[in-house]
Amino acid sequence: MLTGLSLSTIAMLLVVGIALDLLLGETRRWHPLVGFGKLVNLVERSLNRGQSRLVRGCLAWTLAVLPLSLLFLALTDLAGLWLHAVLLYVCIGLRSLRDHTLPIHSALCAGDLAQARALTARIVSRDTAHADESDLAKASAESLLENGNDAVFGTLFWFILLGGPGAVLFRLANTLDAMWGYRSERFNLFGRCAARIDDALNYVPARLTALSYVLLAGSGRARAWQCWRTQAPAWSSPNAGPVMASGAGALGVSLGGAAVYDGEVEQRPPLGLGPAACASDILRAWRLVLRTTLLWAGVVCLMAVGASYA
Repeated sequence: MLTGLSLSTIAMLLVVGIALDLLLGETRRWHPLVGFGKLVNLVERSLNRGQSRLVRGCLAWTLAVLPLSLLFLALTDLAGLWLHAVLLYVCIGLRSLRDHTLPIHSALCAGDLAQARALTARIVSRDTAHADESDLAKASAESLLENGNDAVFGTLFWFILLGGPGAVLFRLANTLDAMWGYRSERFNLFGRCAARIDDALNYVPARLTALSYVLLAGSGRARAWQCWRTQAPAWSSPNAGPVMASGAGALGVSLGGAAVYDGEVEQRPPLGLGPAACASDILRAWRLVLRTTLLWAGVVCLMAVGASYA
């Protein structure tokens, strides 16, 4: 491992970090990523102006991400092994995905469309004011599949390689992409560096996530593989495409298609094969993300056992 930690130690700390997240969830107050968001808003307002916005965006990314990543690298040397697990707990968002999406499933099952719309609006940028059950289920399932990679598996991948500081580096970079990585007049140049770095950091984890969704699709493996290979290239994001196409194929449900943004209907490429999404598909998508997490943890533990006998 690039951390200097043994694979068995990484496996142990990874399991502890995941367990802490599932048991405790995200902190209710003073969440570090929320504080980071406020900090980078100040950086963006200071630098996103005038000429050379592409260069300024690269400088802003460097100032926002590298000092904190290097700080936690130094702290793990001083504080010892368990800080790695704590950093993973802070960075991973498995329990958060559950807590933000399963209430939508519950609201839809109870027939409370107004509550389901309000809850869905908290996790997606599309308009939900006039969304029906299928629209809301589709939005929630898409969010679960894509953020399974962004909030969970990308974090685990970089934790395995670089320990706690790797998880921090990935999540900070991913947060900047979520905040700055838009092709709008304000961020097209300034946020380009954040978007490209996030694409690079996510390239391998996204494909491992897509492969995991295929492997866990049971009798739908061929369908999930077909969706990944044929549908992902049409998706605008090079990493979200494989993840969402294979996930939709694994679930045997149709995602993508029309969605409303700022009052305008956007026709997105299709994802998956099967009937339109419904409330139960939110629960199925969550279970797929959870099983993928357990698969990754199990593979790392098996690798650690194998290495101990090598």
